[in-house]
Amino acid sequence: MQKMLSVSLRDFKVLTFDCYGTLIDWEAGIWDAFQPLIASNRRHDVTRETLLEAFAKFENRQESEAPGMIYPEVLTRVHAALAEHFDMQTNARLDLDFGNSLPFWPAFPDTADALRYLKTRYKLVILSNVNRLGFAASNRKLGVEFDAVYTAEDIGSYKPALTNFEYLLEHLRQGFGLEKRDILHTAQSLFHDHAPAKSLGLTTAWIDRRRLSESGNWGATARIDECPDPDFLFHSMGEMASAVAGEPGR
Repeated sequence: MQKMLSVSLRDFKVLTFDCYGTLIDWEAGIWDAFQPLIASNRRHDVTRETLLEAFAKFENRQESEAPGMIYPEVLTRVHAALAEHFDMQTNARLDLDFGNSLPFWPAFPDTADALRYLKTRYKLVILSNVNRLGFAASNRKLGVEFDAVYTAEDIGSYKPALTNFEYLLEHLRQGFGLEKRDILHTAQSLFHDHAPAKSLGLTTAWIDRRRLSESGNWGATARIDECPDPDFLFHSMGEMASAVAGEPGR
């Protein structure tokens, strides 16, 4: 663990999580779900990295243009856009299958054990850019019951919209009596999570699974020009849980 500011993991009462990219391996899920289109077009020149970079662009565009659209429909539209971008032939069935692929996206191997431990120390809350049914399917892989789940479907917009974080803050205040100082927002995406969270004064923990802090590889996450400064840096949820367990006073 690298601690980037003089705050302690003991200072917080609730961990709020992004799910996809942080707890669920969305890049593996996206790549696997794209294979039928690659196979049907015999386009094995399309690499995982080029696909993920294009996905970031088209997903962000679709969510920005239609913030009230349910996430499976976002994915369906993104698949069609990706097919056109890579000059591939698609059809309604392939687009729809990609749109409905989220329940099959795998959890990272360390996620469930880490969450089970962290649940003994904090309240755990989800703030996710998906729909309720999609997250419910993923939740079965995560090994814990969350204290609250707030989705884009509930809020009517997608991160990085500040509306999503304002919704989180208001509901934690009303439902649990928690204030901003009690929250550690834990996420992989600098674009979707850390930039807006830091702009509202939240403390954040970066789960840098891609080691973007070392390599500059953005994967399926949209790039940003000015990177925020997270308060904690970990490379996995397991690393974060170990840091919590090892802090004095725990």
